[in-house]
Amino acid sequence: MSDHEDLEELLAEEERLQFDRFDNDTALELGQFILTAARRRGLGVTIDITRGEQQIFHAALAGTSADNDAWVQRKARAVRRFGHSSWYLGCLSRAKGYDFHQKFLLDPAEFAPAGGSYPIAVRGTGLVGTVTVSGLPQKEDHIFLTEVLAEFLARAG
Repeated sequence: MSDHEDLEELLAEEERLQFDRFDNDTALELGQFILTAARRRGLGVTIDITRGEQQIFHAALAGTSADNDAWVQRKARAVRRFGHSSWYLGCLSRAKGYDFHQKFLLDPAEFAPAGGSYPIAVRGTGLVGTVTVSGLPQKEDHIFLTEVLAEFLARAG
């Protein structure tokens, strides 16, 4: 995949990677699942899960720093604002040839259309939270997160 990902495929992926229900217990289980996968793969990432405005899960593995916490917040803020993955938002702006921050009059210190944050959507309800990883190059953050989300949802279903 290039920087100009297939936007339709990214939207279809968002449609597939939805939950039937999502509560605090689900958030904690998902966080542990991602943490285990990151450790198994030897990845240094920060993991964050919110439900509404409440942070339910946060873990920072070796190799991460406070900068990763800031990236988590910026990427998740973009997902909450637009309801799409942060990778999709960046790919869309590149494909359409506009500057994300200028087009929407957003502060780059507050919003990041960089891969690694994903909407937690419940079927029939919509966006209820975010799941975010930071620590890898942005495309790898997105790929790791979507692979683990797919595994988690398949196991739960």
